[in-house]
Amino acid sequence: MRTRKLSGLAMVGLLSLTLAACTGSQNQTTTAATEAVTTTGTTAAGSTEAQTEEKTSAQESEGTADLKGSITMAGSTSMEKFANALAEAFMEEYPNVTVQAEFTGSSAGIEAVLGGQSDIGNSSRSLKDEEKEKGAVENIVAIDGIAVVVDAANSVDGLTKEQLTNIYNGTIKNWSEVGGSDQPIVVVGREAGSGTRGAFEEILKLEDACKYANELDSTGAVMAKVASTPGAVGYVSLDVIDDTVKPLALDGVEATEENIKAGTYFLSRPFVMATKGEIAEQNELVQALFAYVYSDEGSDLVQSVGLITAE
Repeated sequence: MRTRKLSGLAMVGLLSLTLAACTGSQNQTTTAATEAVTTTGTTAAGSTEAQTEEKTSAQESEGTADLKGSITMAGSTSMEKFANALAEAFMEEYPNVTVQAEFTGSSAGIEAVLGGQSDIGNSSRSLKDEEKEKGAVENIVAIDGIAVVVDAANSVDGLTKEQLTNIYNGTIKNWSEVGGSDQPIVVVGREAGSGTRGAFEEILKLEDACKYANELDSTGAVMAKVASTPGAVGYVSLDVIDDTVKPLALDGVEATEENIKAGTYFLSRPFVMATKGEIAEQNELVQALFAYVYSDEGSDLVQSVGLITAE
């Protein structure tokens, strides 16, 4: 009897071990299945995010591709370097857009935009009240310094504001009168309608009072004339200065970006991209161009051509 009882207990123990083993196996299977589902869910979520990013990128590319047409600019020759750089950068960003720029002088550019011949009128001076009254809007995109330059051999390093004024109004006629050698001063300037001339004469209060020996129709022509003419003096945009001419300090202050920003160098003026009506009233191409100009990339471009950002 005792032998049979022990055998029965052994059978019960064996069955218990078998059930425990089966239960443990089932639990492991369930856990593995749960982990598999979780992993699959994570993978699916990652895939969805990737697809969303790809879709957004595709939409942005499609939006860029959808911007098509042409933009016309006309105006300041002083803004030629900036305008060409802007056109090139914008067309690279929007391959289906063409930006055309003509350099006819600030006043002519504003007339063109008011007359509907151009989308944008580039002006290297502030707009006049009468131009604003006709609907021109002044959109300042950069600040430019006006440098006073002489030929490289000139011994004079700087002028006071009064001396510069008297040179251009004809009161001072020889460099010996301002500490230089005995040499006649050849006064070079820009043509009527030039934004650079307008800003220069306005700052010095010399409107219609300058005594020019030469009135030239572009910044490059002024640079070339001064560089090749002993005793010559002229004014040009700060960004075009090179070693063919010598820039003069004014009132003891050099023409640098830092000094212009600090307000210590008095010869500076705005670069304006004028529109007929507010920017928001322009077509989508022109609005996109201004959005680019006022972006971080636009600020980098302004600085890359030697100008100062308008902010």
